[in-house]
Amino acid sequence: MDLSCFKAYDLRGRVPDQLNPVLAEKIGRAYVEVTGAKKVIVGYDIRLSSPEIAEALSSGLMAAGANVFDIGLCGTEQVYFATSHYQMDGGIMVTASHNPKDHNGMKMVGPESRPISSDNGLNEIRDRVLEPFADAAEQGRYEPLEVMSAYVDHLLGYVDAGSLKPMTIVCNAGNGGAGLVIDELEQHLPFEFIKVHHQPDGHFPNGVPNPILPENRTATADAVIEQGAAMGIAWDGDYDRCFFFDENGRFIEGYYIVGLLADQFLRKTGGGKVIHDPRLTWNTLDLVKAAGGEAIESKTGHAFIKQRMRDEDAVYGGEMSAHHYFRDFAYCDSGMIPWLLVAERLCQSGQTLSSLIDARIEAYPASGEINRTIADPPKVIAAIEAKYGVGAKSVSHVDGVSIEFDDWRFNLRMSNTEPVVRLNVESRANIPLMEEKTEELLAEMDRLNKEG
Repeated sequence: MDLSCFKAYDLRGRVPDQLNPVLAEKIGRAYVEVTGAKKVIVGYDIRLSSPEIAEALSSGLMAAGANVFDIGLCGTEQVYFATSHYQMDGGIMVTASHNPKDHNGMKMVGPESRPISSDNGLNEIRDRVLEPFADAAEQGRYEPLEVMSAYVDHLLGYVDAGSLKPMTIVCNAGNGGAGLVIDELEQHLPFEFIKVHHQPDGHFPNGVPNPILPENRTATADAVIEQGAAMGIAWDGDYDRCFFFDENGRFIEGYYIVGLLADQFLRKTGGGKVIHDPRLTWNTLDLVKAAGGEAIESKTGHAFIKQRMRDEDAVYGGEMSAHHYFRDFAYCDSGMIPWLLVAERLCQSGQTLSSLIDARIEAYPASGEINRTIADPPKVIAAIEAKYGVGAKSVSHVDGVSIEFDDWRFNLRMSNTEPVVRLNVESRANIPLMEEKTEELLAEMDRLNKEG
């Protein structure tokens, strides 16, 4: 049996050769045997193969003795929400996020929506799939569960409804599932939503929803300009990540959203801890300190950030990859809470999104993440560290290597999910310096790569 769909954090693979109903049923049985879960939330995304895989998964869970609570078509964060809100033993979301349309996968959590990754159960589930199974003495039962209303109530609790004012917002669900939530929220908000690629459609008629790809941003940007909207929002297919466009249709680098959300959240809580990743940091450190909070660096990746948030009881955590985590959301990531907070900030401040962001880009210009395929990543990273570490103000290994000077810094790391090296460079109020150092580092990486 091909088990290549088991990855570091979740399952992803092509349907039917890498993931299919037969394997899904066995995964359900193995999940119960490894975790001991008795009550499990199951949800699925808009992919055409998702209902069948979710049904087979549920059969396996029930055959192993667990009760299945089926929340139906949803986003990943609704599985997180339902698992913690209803105090279940675990939850499984059938989704392949932004992978190609012939792929599918699963994201698994345990009690309190704690992630199940390769180092805390996922590898055991994978290995258990290969062994024979016997049916449980008592078959689990199946129960549909409606979570949308409780979930929408929870989302609305993050903003002060009294401070919200009418404005136009473009929202692009990319034919994923986000439109269903927008339709529910719309009834409670004074905003006018311009809906782009709004209908859930697993055929992905407008391409796989992944706003990280520049070619997928045009529809949102154009609609913002055309409609004179205050901002644009776009999501990936299972809407656990959201991406922002200002009123000029400009795509906003995720790094600056982390700072903006940290600031907005700390204003509400009057302080607290904020977790951030090590790739780009200065803007976040500056804003968190000014808002009376404490910034704490964590290794990149949702399992690391969520654990660190729990350890520190942090109010908010953000990654520049557009994952945003909230203490009151079981320390999980949500693609809906961030845009509600940004909309609230626009209403309260009377400022445009571009003016809020421009000031930060000016203070801390950044390269954005640049990916390079390199034959021997550890060797190249070590050589870069040897060259640039000399005379640096600080060298850190929280994730890859971060090297800091008085007026510029960079992070170079291997991807957790792809065979690439990722570079991020930033400076203090000096765009030419940031650009010069970015070019210099890329040239050095290319030279080292050619040398092999």
